[in-house]
Amino acid sequence: MTDAPTPMMAQFLEIKADHPDALLFYRMGDFYELFFDDAAAAAGALDIALTKRGKHLGEDIPMCGVPVHSAEGYLLTLIRKGFRVAVCEQMEDPAEAKKRGSKSVVKRGVVRLVTPGTLTEESLLDARRHNYLAAWADVRGDGALAWVDISTGELRVTPCPRVRLGPELARLAPREVLLSETVEAELEPLVTELGGAVTPLSRGSFDSVQGEKRLCSTWKVGSLDAFGTFGRAEISAMAAIVDYLEITQRGKIPLLRAPLREEPQAVMQIDAATRRNLELTHSLSGGRQGSLLWAIDRTVTAAGGRLLERRLTSPSRDLGTIRARQAGVALLVDDGRLAETLRDRLREVPDMDRALSRLALDRGGPRDLAAIRDGLAQALELRAILTDAPDLPDALTDAGAALGGYGTLTDLLDAALVADPPHLARDGGFIAPGHDADLDEARQLRDEGRGVIARMQADYAAEAGISALKVKHNNVLGYFIEVTSTHADKMFALSDRFIHRQTTASAVRFTTVDLSELETKILNAGSRALEIEKRLFAGLSGAIVAEAAAIGQAARALAELDVATALAHLATTEDWTRPKVEDSRVFHVDGGRHPVVERALKAQGGGPFIANDCDLSDGDGPACWLLTGPNMAGKSTFLRQNAVIALLAQMGAFVPADAATIGIVSQLFSRVGAADDLARGRSTFMVEMVETAAILNQADESALVILDEIGRGTATYDGLSIAWATLEHLHDVNRCRALFATHYHELTHLAEKLDGVRNATVAVKEWEGEVIFLHEVRKGSADRSYGVQVAKLAGLPASVIQRAETVLTALEKGEAEGKKTALIDDLPLFSAAPPPAVPAKGPSPLIERLQALLPDELTPREALDLVYELKALSKT
Repeated sequence: MTDAPTPMMAQFLEIKADHPDALLFYRMGDFYELFFDDAAAAAGALDIALTKRGKHLGEDIPMCGVPVHSAEGYLLTLIRKGFRVAVCEQMEDPAEAKKRGSKSVVKRGVVRLVTPGTLTEESLLDARRHNYLAAWADVRGDGALAWVDISTGELRVTPCPRVRLGPELARLAPREVLLSETVEAELEPLVTELGGAVTPLSRGSFDSVQGEKRLCSTWKVGSLDAFGTFGRAEISAMAAIVDYLEITQRGKIPLLRAPLREEPQAVMQIDAATRRNLELTHSLSGGRQGSLLWAIDRTVTAAGGRLLERRLTSPSRDLGTIRARQAGVALLVDDGRLAETLRDRLREVPDMDRALSRLALDRGGPRDLAAIRDGLAQALELRAILTDAPDLPDALTDAGAALGGYGTLTDLLDAALVADPPHLARDGGFIAPGHDADLDEARQLRDEGRGVIARMQADYAAEAGISALKVKHNNVLGYFIEVTSTHADKMFALSDRFIHRQTTASAVRFTTVDLSELETKILNAGSRALEIEKRLFAGLSGAIVAEAAAIGQAARALAELDVATALAHLATTEDWTRPKVEDSRVFHVDGGRHPVVERALKAQGGGPFIANDCDLSDGDGPACWLLTGPNMAGKSTFLRQNAVIALLAQMGAFVPADAATIGIVSQLFSRVGAADDLARGRSTFMVEMVETAAILNQADESALVILDEIGRGTATYDGLSIAWATLEHLHDVNRCRALFATHYHELTHLAEKLDGVRNATVAVKEWEGEVIFLHEVRKGSADRSYGVQVAKLAGLPASVIQRAETVLTALEKGEAEGKKTALIDDLPLFSAAPPPAVPAKGPSPLIERLQALLPDELTPREALDLVYELKALSKT
C-alpha cells in the first residue's frame, strides 16, 4: 500500500498550496468540491454535510461540496463570515483529457479569488450600496487613501494622513482594505472596528515608481497627468488596488474609470462617532430602517440610491456645487409634472453600471445585455423630455446632454435581443429571430426537423418522378431514401444524384450529399444553435464594452436625475424648504424638524412634530446654546435635528424647516448617547471623554458641535467641572457654533460671563403632580430636571417614587440651608415594610358631572345653565 496521493488529489494539493489563505472551490463536473481543512471550515459555515472521499497519508479525506448552479449563495455566506474563496475551474473538456490517457486529470486552474471587496455578482451585492475596496499608503509621512467599486468601475483617491484614516473609512465603509504588511498590525484594529476586512500586501504592491507604470498601462496612457496631479502616496494607493485586482481577477482587470482626486477640504468632515450618533445610514440597532437615509430615500433606481448615500455621507463644502444641486431640485419642486414624468421613466431604468462591469469581466449574461439596451432606451426618452423642457438649470441641462451618443448600439441591441432574455447564456434563446440567418436555420432544424425532412422528401419524389419515395431513419444508416424494387432502375439511372446505400428483399435505399449534410445539421442543430448564440453574445458584449465611456456617462447622468427628482419629491410631500447656504458663520433655522422622528410619528398615527427655531448666528464670534430641561422633553432630538439640517443643506437637498440660512459647516461633531466599549476595556465615561477630547482638539471656527450631557458618567462635581471647562473651551478656544445640552443647571450662569453663550430650555407643564412635555425650545433656563416624574412615567413602583421624592426634598432643603456634607445622615432610613400605597383619588364631582352629560340633548338655555353649574363644582 502506498501513501502517494491520487493524480486528482495531487492536483488539488498543488493548487491549494498556491492559495493557503483561501477556501478552494475545486470544480468537479457540476459541483465545487472542498477537501481537508477547507471542507471542515466550509461545512460548518454553510451548515452542509461533511463527508469523506478516499484517504491521504492513511487518513480519511474530509470533503463537502456545493452545486455549481447555486454556488453564488454559498459564496455570499462565506464572504460575510470572513472567508476568501479561490474558484478553481476545469480548463478543458474531460474528453480532451481522456485523449492523453485513461488516467489523465482534467486541467484545472484558479480563475478568480473572491474577496469582500471584489464582488460583482448581482446576487452578492446590495443594489443600493457601494461595495468599496480601499487601499491606504504612506510615502515618507504623506498618507493617501484610494477606493474603488469594481461593480461600477469608479476609482477615487484623496490625501489622507494617518489621523484622518478613521473618519475617512467611516465615511466610505469599505468592505475590504489593503494595507502594506509593514502597517497591518498597527491599523487592523481600526479597520475591523469599522466593519472592514484587512488584506495585507507586500511592500512591492505599494511601490509608487513601478505602480505609476502599472497605472499608465491600465489606462493606456503615457502619463497620469491627463487625469490630474497625484502625489507619490496617492499613486502608491491606486497602484496597490490595481495590483490586487490583477491578482484576484487573474489578469482580467475590471473596467475602471479614470481616477478622480478628491480634495480633502471638498467635503464636510464627519467622524465615526458622529455618523453613528446621528444614525446617517444605519440606526443604532444596526439596520437601515430608522436611519436618516431611510427617512429621505425616494430614489427609484439602484444607481440613484447609491449616489444619494454618497451625497449624504459626504456633504459638499463647495458653495457652487451646493447651489447647483439646489437649483435642480428647486425647478423640479416648482414643475411637479416634469418631475413625475421623469420619475416614471426612471423607474424603468436598470442598473447599467453593474451590468457593464459584469460584461467587461466576462461574468455577464443575456440579462445584462438587456439591462444596457433598456437603460439606453430610457436615457434617450429622458433626453427628449429634458430637451423640450424650458429654462433648465445647469445641473439638469448637463445631465440631459450626457444622455446620448449611442444610437447605433441601441439599434443593434434592439434587433438582436428578445424582450425578456434568460439569466444565463448557456440556456440559449436570447437572440431574436431574424437577427442571424445561421442561427435561424439551426433553430429550424432543431425545432422543425421532421417538417424539413418532409419537404425534402416531396422534392426528391418530384425530382425522381416516384410518388412512393420515402425518406426514413434508423440507428444504423441514419436518414436514407427508400423506394420499392420496382422503382430501383429509375433511381439507378439518376446515380449522379442518388447514391446507393443498401438493397433489401423488398426495397432499395439511397442517399444524397444534401441529405447527409442535413442529417449532420439536424443531429447537431441544438448544440450548433447554442454555439452561435454564445458567439453572438460575445460580439454584443464587445460592442457594449467598446462604448463603455458613453454608457458610463449616461448611467451617471441617470443617477443624477434620479437623486434630483427624489429630493424634489421628498421636499414636496414632506413640506421642506430650500435653505440659503452661504460662506459665513450664520446658522439660523425657523421651525426646524427631525425627519426621522417626524416620519415615525406619522407612521404611528401620533401627534404632529413640534417644530423649533435655532439661531447660532453671533457675528464672527462663538455662538453656543446651553440647553436645559427634563429628560424625555426632546433635548437630544433638538440637537440632532439641527445637525441633520446642516448636513442636508450641504448635500444640496431641501431641509425640514420653515426657513433656514446655513453658513458652510466645515466639520460636524456629535457627542450624544452613551455606551461601553467592552472590547477595548473602556467604560461609558471613558468613551465619552475620548470622543469629547477628539472634538475639542479638532473643531475649527466653522465647525458645528452638538454635545449632550457631558460629564454625567462620573461623580456630580467631577462631571460638573468637566462640563463647565468643556463649554468654556468651545467658546474661548474652538470659537465654533455649538449646542450644549446639560442637567447641570449651574452652567446656566456661564451665559452671564461668556458673550457667545445663550440659555435655552425645553418647556414642560406640571398638572396635578404630573409632568407634560411640550417639546418647545424657549429662551431661558430650566429650574429643575423632573427626574422623579420621568421615573414615574417609566413605571417604577409607587413606593420607590415616594421614597425618591422624600430624598429629593431633603437634599434640596439641605442644599438651600448650606448643609452639603451630612445630608444623607439626616435622611430617615428605609422602613422594614414599604410605606402604605397612596390611596387612589376618586373622580371629582366635576368629572362625574361631565361624564354624565349628553351634549346632543342640551338646549341652548340648558347649556348656559350647565356652564354656571360646572363653574360652581370647580370650586368644591
